[in-house]
Amino acid sequence: MKFIDQAKIYIQAGKGGDGHISFRREKYVPKGGPDGGNGGKGGNVIFTVDSHLSTLLDFRYSTKYFAENGKKGEKNKKFGKDGKDLTIRVPQGTVIYNSETEEQLADLSEETQTFIAAQGGNGGFGNAMFATPTNQTPRFAKPGLPGEAYNITLELKLLADVGIVGLPNVGKSTLISVISAAKPKIADYPFTTLVPNLGIVKIEEMKNYTVADIPGLIEGASEGKGLGLQFLRHVERTKVLLFMIDSFSQNPAEDYKILKTELKKYNPAMLKKKRIICFSRIDAITEDIMKSIKKVKFREPKTPIHFISSVAGTGIEALKLELWKNVSDE
Repeated sequence: MKFIDQAKIYIQAGKGGDGHISFRREKYVPKGGPDGGNGGKGGNVIFTVDSHLSTLLDFRYSTKYFAENGKKGEKNKKFGKDGKDLTIRVPQGTVIYNSETEEQLADLSEETQTFIAAQGGNGGFGNAMFATPTNQTPRFAKPGLPGEAYNITLELKLLADVGIVGLPNVGKSTLISVISAAKPKIADYPFTTLVPNLGIVKIEEMKNYTVADIPGLIEGASEGKGLGLQFLRHVERTKVLLFMIDSFSQNPAEDYKILKTELKKYNPAMLKKKRIICFSRIDAITEDIMKSIKKVKFREPKTPIHFISSVAGTGIEALKLELWKNVSDE
């Protein structure tokens, strides 16, 4: 299934039904009073989380959504029927914005969460509501009110415990394929990963966590260069950030600085998350390169550093346990 994480749609709640104008027509009651009923309320537009959905793909093909209008009032003071609510199902992690004001309306990050995005209009009063001692035969009623209507932007942010970030082609996809059941596309060229990948890492029974691998970041990603800006949102919710650095890098400290800078520019709160540094592809380097790597100063003595090879399996179990420790240590 194609991964789509943004969509713009139009929603409109139902209009309230019009009030009714009528008068009692009964035998032996020559001057029956007004008996027009009120209109029914328009249906609401409601968003609800569906755990079976993982993409906003459907909203690329269907972009306008309307709830049902309320029915008109009837004679004998009978109220019109309320319009049916329209329920729109979205993946867990969907954020809803007003497209015009860019105001965030809801963050549907919890299972079974719902949100009324547009209220249906109230029904109009029938003429029976306007009878007074001085006007016992009102010949007017009120129309129903329109329902709320908006242009809505939907934005999906993956719900993962760990976010893997790194420059292009450092082995993020290979790692997630090794530690989880995810099967991302893997090749030896930059930007192989064009969509975020989500995997579940199992430690033991009832002990597991989710990992998100996003397309490689480059310098300037937070300003829209490369693919970074499009997918940075997917690591906003993570508890732990795993910074992957290629063991063949000419300047690992600079690589790390670039990654931190782009995260900070996108959202300063990102750097308040727990961090782990991981050097990849150590199976292919010489002892001299390994020695030079271990001398790299990151100015963060408390940040754990791991050395792994996803291909050879070196250091993988230790990294998985380190991630679990940080994820479970609230």
